[in-house]
Amino acid sequence: MNSRYAAWAIGLAALIALPFVYREPYHLHLLVLILIWSFAYTSWSIMGRFGLVSLGHGGFMGVGAYVTALLWNHLGVSPWIGIPVSMVAAGVLALVVAYPCFRFRITGHYFVLVTLALSGIVLQVITATRDYTGGSLGYTPNRSTGNKLWALQFDDKTTWYLIALGVWVAGLVIWRAIDRSMSRYAMEAISEDEDAAAAAGVNVTAEKLKITLISALMTALAGALYCQYQMFISPDTVSGIAVSLQMVFAVIVGGLYVSLGPTIGAIITILLAESLRIGFGTKAVGWDNLVYGVLLVLFIIFLPKGILGSILERLKWKKA
Repeated sequence: MNSRYAAWAIGLAALIALPFVYREPYHLHLLVLILIWSFAYTSWSIMGRFGLVSLGHGGFMGVGAYVTALLWNHLGVSPWIGIPVSMVAAGVLALVVAYPCFRFRITGHYFVLVTLALSGIVLQVITATRDYTGGSLGYTPNRSTGNKLWALQFDDKTTWYLIALGVWVAGLVIWRAIDRSMSRYAMEAISEDEDAAAAAGVNVTAEKLKITLISALMTALAGALYCQYQMFISPDTVSGIAVSLQMVFAVIVGGLYVSLGPTIGAIITILLAESLRIGFGTKAVGWDNLVYGVLLVLFIIFLPKGILGSILERLKWKKA
């Protein structure tokens, strides 16, 4: 156990030192994107690992990004305040949708369809209110002419890398805390048999809402940070079914039941999208979603525990 903590400490120290040793802007940019999306994928896996398959996380991410940007542009509210407000908005949206589903036992593919509708509704609202959000053309937060820290706008890639790294570590800590909590055992019991779990004294609705709320808040934070880093958002990049499916693909490919699985998935998705963009340019628009779909089917059939999950399982089998 001590050696494991030592390995984590050494790895984290190396990641912190990285931008001070290697300063290539493009590669640091990719690392920032990987860390932010890893955090978003981790937030999805917190629900997905317990059988709560959601296709509505694109909606939560869109709320986090757009609410933060709109508050800054129209009311001058700093992202330091706007981000918590956007997280609360996403949390309220999650509770409004999830509570009736959990209260009336809407599970399985019916729950998936409800969350799919949520993602579509958020996308349509963003597109329809184009006078405020820019619609399908996208939206750009106003550049600050004063205090960059107050506006959470930094031109330095190193600063954003350290912020993204801190958020990524926080996501792993939350994942680990849930994994070691009683909520994990309650949710595992619920995923196996809700009636049996309820008979054993588990508050099924409350436990599901707790996990859903944590997941929605984290996803909204990821959307807000993505907005502040890129300084441009559009419905296609932070909301809608495409973003939700991207989360599902990344987590399943990396490993749904392993804390670093979503990070592996983020590395694959970001590098795949960049490779297609560099190799084919505008001719490859939308190809990444096609590749995601094909790979998702293959992984579900042949490697259901994902890359990292399968590697760890094989190592345990060899050790045994």
